[in-house]
Amino acid sequence: MSGVKADWIAVDWGTSNLRAWAMSASGTVLAEAACNEGMGKLTIHGFEPALLKLIGDWVDGPVQVIACGMIGSRQGWVEAPYAAVPCPALPNGLVQAPSSDPNLQVFVIPGIKQATPADVMRGEETQIAGFLARNPNWDGVICLPGTHTKWVHISADEVVSFQTFMTGELFDTISTQTILRHSITGVEWDDDAFQTGLSDAMARPERLAARLFSLRADGLLNDLPDGVARARLSGLLIGAELASAKPYWLGQQIAVIGEGALSKLYVDALAAQAAPATQVHAGPITVAGLTAAYRRLKG
Repeated sequence: MSGVKADWIAVDWGTSNLRAWAMSASGTVLAEAACNEGMGKLTIHGFEPALLKLIGDWVDGPVQVIACGMIGSRQGWVEAPYAAVPCPALPNGLVQAPSSDPNLQVFVIPGIKQATPADVMRGEETQIAGFLARNPNWDGVICLPGTHTKWVHISADEVVSFQTFMTGELFDTISTQTILRHSITGVEWDDDAFQTGLSDAMARPERLAARLFSLRADGLLNDLPDGVARARLSGLLIGAELASAKPYWLGQQIAVIGEGALSKLYVDALAAQAAPATQVHAGPITVAGLTAAYRRLKG
């Protein structure tokens, strides 16, 4: 990081991790850094020291930081109010966080809320804004896989509605804290088993709970391999999600924004339903969204 002096700094600060990019005034990434000092591990007095520890070598005089994610939550550095849908993907009203360092100006991007059914997002709005900045006049549905996967309806450069599914958290909880932890160990994978679970859940989502226990029984009675059980569990949960989210993605243009393997599972699952989707890497799109916010701040 030494030798790099940022014109401004882009930050994605989630519950578990902190990621930052040193940026030029024109929006070019000069350097990047990351650590595991996420919002959930810090108190109100720990945010500024954690940030300066990560970006200090880039700071040479006053610098503006544009941040997104859970850092703007009620438990974060400063609470950035939610904008209500329908609204632009990049809501108005950056909120400045308190800072004791005279060289540091930190601005946090607001999240987005939906009254009915009740839902919220923080961080994803910045990825959506970055995607739309690179794909002007794009209408359709954006899927953002993760611990809490979101399906977002986009029209006329606005977030019209969205729905969140706890699929990622359910997979982690079921595979580590239920009886299925004895059947799902390691990281082995079986593509055919994923497709089987996906098809079963899409066809009969109401049988999900029964299908889950069958994984345990299949292991006991038929020595079902761990890799098959793991992939089938993933297929069952994603299939149940797709069945519920069908009103969002059916007949729509679809983009899947996320990291590597998980996003590909969603792209493959949608392809199996004759719903082609474009896979988009999250990192550059996040930077594009933060850059859009910086340009708005600079007018």
